[in-house]
Amino acid sequence: MKQFTHFDSNGQAHMVDVGEKTETHRIARASGHIVMQAATLKLILSGNSKKGDVLGIARIAAIQSSKRTSDLIPLCHPISLTKVGVEFDIEQDKNTIHCTVTAETVGRTGVEMEALTATSVALLTIYDMCKAVDRGMIIRDIHLLEKQGGKSGHWTIER
Repeated sequence: MKQFTHFDSNGQAHMVDVGEKTETHRIARASGHIVMQAATLKLILSGNSKKGDVLGIARIAAIQSSKRTSDLIPLCHPISLTKVGVEFDIEQDKNTIHCTVTAETVGRTGVEMEALTATSVALLTIYDMCKAVDRGMIIRDIHLLEKQGGKSGHWTIER
């Protein structure tokens, strides 16, 4: 069985040493979704929210948070991102907005945490902007879809 990498031989938390790793092109994709009332989704899609373009602001929040991941996750390395893409897909019959974030870098450590953080913050931003009309929104199923690059190669979720 694999071991946790963020603990030393004495069980103390530490930042993993990536100094000897090879720099490679690394990509991670994460997703999640938010479920809301039909009227809330209609407001978002009409662009008539008092706070403005909900999905546009959520997209910027996702990108901004991906760049700040190491400030939020204690043992996460600060990395230089080369690209962050944010996509929203609307499932009107289920009153759901799906968010998928793709993060990329050329470096010694992966970008999974950046993709997951960005997905989380995008959905939280939607919640924040719409909570005045719908406090019952539910954020669900935030997870890693895929990662590429590095020693462990290409991984995709099995569902």
